[in-house]
Amino acid sequence: MADIDIPDHLIKLESKAWEEQQAGALTLASADAVQAGYREHAAAAGVSRLALEMATKRRVRHPEE
Repeated sequence: MADIDIPDHLIKLESKAWEEQQAGALTLASADAVQAGYREHAAAAGVSRLALEMATKRRVRHPEE
């Protein structure tokens, strides 16, 4: 898979959502914010929203890779 540019604000949104999810406290606001960020950036960058989301989650959840 080609490298996808992941802006810092998406890393922050996904990190917050992941922390909330791990604590069993994911809020609708956090989930909506991260999904809106994926949609907006994918459309602006001309990349697949799914590929962007997968790459971002991989970077947040498995930073050692």
